[in-house]
Amino acid sequence: MAEQTRCAGGRTMRLAAPVLFVFLWSTGFIGAKYGLPHAEPMTFAALRFGIVTALVTFWALVSRAAWPRPRLAFHAGLIGVLMHAGFMGTTFVAISFGVEAGTAALIAALQPILSTLLARPLLGEKTRPRQWLGLCLGLLGVLLVVGNKLTAGLGAASGYGLCLLALASLSSGTIWQKKFGSTIPAASGYVIQFGAATMVTLSLALAFETMQIDWSLDFALALTWLVLAISIGAIVLLYGMLRTGDASRVSSLFFLTPVSTALIGWIMFGEQLSVLALVGVALAAAGVFIAARR
Repeated sequence: MAEQTRCAGGRTMRLAAPVLFVFLWSTGFIGAKYGLPHAEPMTFAALRFGIVTALVTFWALVSRAAWPRPRLAFHAGLIGVLMHAGFMGTTFVAISFGVEAGTAALIAALQPILSTLLARPLLGEKTRPRQWLGLCLGLLGVLLVVGNKLTAGLGAASGYGLCLLALASLSSGTIWQKKFGSTIPAASGYVIQFGAATMVTLSLALAFETMQIDWSLDFALALTWLVLAISIGAIVLLYGMLRTGDASRVSSLFFLTPVSTALIGWIMFGEQLSVLALVGVALAAAGVFIAARR
C-alpha cells in the first residue's frame, strides 16, 4: 500500500512539475520588471545569486553533501555561468535597455530550437518529425502572442542582441546540464553553480556599475521571489526534469513561458489579450503537447 502511495505521488509530481515550472519561470520576467527600476542589472543579479549561494551552502553543510571532484566541479561552475549569469544576468541587462519582458520571453522561447539542434551532435538525441512539428507550432503560437511587442520597435538594438546572447547561453547550459549534471551532487553542485554566477556578475557590477540599490518594498519583494521561487524552485524543477527526460522534450516547455507571461501580465497589469493572442495560446499549448508527448 505504501509503495502504491509513493508511486502515485511520484506520478503526480511528474505531471505537476512542468506546469509549476512554466509558471515560476514566467514570473522571473515579472520579477525583473519590478526590481530593475531600483537596482542596476548586474548589481541586482549579483545580490540575488549571492543570497542563493549562501542558502544552498547552508543546505550542503547541514545535509553533509559530498563534493564533486575537480573535473565535475569545473562543469558545475560552467553550468552556473551559462544558465544563471549568462542567461538571467544578460536578460536583466537587456530589460534595463528597454526590451519589454514579453519580448525577452519570446526570444528565450526560441531555446528549444537551438537546444534540439545542439542535442543531436552533443547528446546523440534523435529528433522525430512530430517533434519538429510541435516545435514549429509552439514557435508560431509564441509569435502570435507577443508579436505586437516584437514589431513595436521598443528597446535598443543592443538589448535585442543581448537577448540573443542570453538565448545561446541558456541553450548551451541546458545541454551541459543534461550531459554532466546527473553525475554532480545536487547540494554541493548548486553551491558551485551559484557561486560561479555570483563571481561573474559581481565582477561585471564592480567594473561597470555604481552598485547603488534603492531598498524599496517592491525591490525587496522582487528579490525575495527571484531567490526563492526562481533561483531555487524553478531551477530544481528544471534540473529534475532534465534528469528524467531528454533535453529537447524538456526544452519544449520554454515555449509556454511567454504565453504564461502574457497571461500573468493581463492579470497583474491589465494587459489585453486579443483574439489572435488567444489563438497563439492554443497553438503554443498544442505544440508543446505534440513535442513533449512520448
